[in-house]
Amino acid sequence: MGKKGLLLCVCQGTCPSFQKMNVFEVLNAIRRENLVDFVALHPQLCADDGDMYLKTLTKDGEIEKLYVAGCDPAMQRKMFRDAFEASNFDKSRHLGVDIRNMTTEQAIEAIKNLIKNS
Repeated sequence: MGKKGLLLCVCQGTCPSFQKMNVFEVLNAIRRENLVDFVALHPQLCADDGDMYLKTLTKDGEIEKLYVAGCDPAMQRKMFRDAFEASNFDKSRHLGVDIRNMTTEQAIEAIKNLIKNS
């Protein structure tokens, strides 16, 4: 069975939509509950280095599910498509959740719901 991971993307950490959230507490809450095998923070997955990061992360086929908390899941699918195709990562294994404009507690709950219902 493959690994499950959570990536938290925070629009460079400067976007007002993340100001009510402690992103490190979000990651730690999910990590402490062992809901996934790994957690990571990336400042901007939609940038060129984000594509490279996703290609590198998904290239070995070891990831069963990749949860991405950040912007709208429909936008995530569009933005990450090329990276997933380049690494032969099955895009159906990517599951996104929009956590913008949430508090720390709301973001944690939204991510937990995504993981538990997938």
